[in-house]
Amino acid sequence: MKHGILLFAAAGAIAFGQSGAPDLYAIQNATVHPGSGPEIANGTIVVRKGLIEAIGAGAPVPAGAWTIDGKGLHVYPGLIDALSRWGLPTVSEAPVTRPAGGGRRGGDETTANVQFQDDGGPEERPSNTSWIKAADLVQPNDATLEAARNAGYTTAIVFPATGIFAGQGSALNLTGGRAGDMVVSSGVGQYLSMATTRGFGSFPGSLMGAISYVRQVYLDAEHYKFAKAMYAQNARGLQRPAYDRALEGLLESPRALLPAGRKVEIERMIRFGKELRTPIILYGGAEAWRSAEALKAAGVPMLINLLWPERERDGDPDFLDSLRALETREMAPSGPAALAKAGVRFAFYSGGVARPADIRKAVKKAVDAGLANEDALRAMTIDAARIYGVDDRLGSLENGKIANLFVTDGDWLAEKTAVKMVFVDGKKFEPTPLAAVPASLAEGRPE
Repeated sequence: MKHGILLFAAAGAIAFGQSGAPDLYAIQNATVHPGSGPEIANGTIVVRKGLIEAIGAGAPVPAGAWTIDGKGLHVYPGLIDALSRWGLPTVSEAPVTRPAGGGRRGGDETTANVQFQDDGGPEERPSNTSWIKAADLVQPNDATLEAARNAGYTTAIVFPATGIFAGQGSALNLTGGRAGDMVVSSGVGQYLSMATTRGFGSFPGSLMGAISYVRQVYLDAEHYKFAKAMYAQNARGLQRPAYDRALEGLLESPRALLPAGRKVEIERMIRFGKELRTPIILYGGAEAWRSAEALKAAGVPMLINLLWPERERDGDPDFLDSLRALETREMAPSGPAALAKAGVRFAFYSGGVARPADIRKAVKKAVDAGLANEDALRAMTIDAARIYGVDDRLGSLENGKIANLFVTDGDWLAEKTAVKMVFVDGKKFEPTPLAAVPASLAEGRPE
């Protein structure tokens, strides 16, 4: 009887949060991969109230901590999907992409089927919803969030994806529950496509038209900002500028995401980005292996689509692909290694890869093509966080950062390695077998 009372008292000493789950954990004797330094053998990591409190080989375990024996286990920073639609409503009217390298898969650069709405007001610009934030659209109970979390993902940089100015992306932690609790940063950048419309007289009906439209909107935003500043400085005697929500949304965005798959597109968007006078990120990268030096010289980061180019599965079997298309399919997985060698910052995004197991296989293709394992991990953790300016709180295991991490029973990229547990915002999740990954994981994705 006395022994039972002692056990109950010890359990009562463990710190619990408002939800009834422990909010103080200590993982001991594990191989810890901080993501910002060398691995720590027999390491300890302490998580308290959603933050990393201590990490190291000799880190002390606080009294009352819920301890986890990590012998034989590996602890990694939580994975980040650098361009995602996880947790957002499926958008059937999203632009259709035409890829580099032949076929639909792995494409990044041109779009079609854009619906325009114009009510006549100054803010009603065609194909522009720049003021929309992904944080306001997220559906916390979306099953895709659990599927991604089971694979070690703890954060997604989520963007609307309809139209030319699709809206502002948000960094979301994959906790589920309340949408507000998921938001790490509500506005990390503006997602742009170079969408074109079909039909005679439609605008923009060509890539040149789309680029001209984007250029003009950015010029309008610059003038709008100047006019607002002048009015704020001395309103008397000046007409107030008319409120324009499309330009407001653009000015709120700290950076712009531009599509670029082929070498010519990468170089074009680097030049175009200079005109926009805002920091840019390129996404796609099917021919990044051809463009590493150009990206390095421009100091522009690249998001690599893990949906590698491949032949259209239901295409004409008698159709002969060009040598350029065949070469792109063969060489695309070597792009990340070329970027790493050149010192270009890059990150991976799932790009429509449906199953978490396939995401791991896609990253493994890049590793097999020459990318170092540690560089692959950085591309899915700290470098993704740095590209979006949230590395002060995400991307690595360091004191004071958000406690986003996953625990495996082996090397994270090994085929038979299993994810044993995931911590998001310090909350512990144990992966559960899913009958099937929801089809929505691959629908309406930014490509």
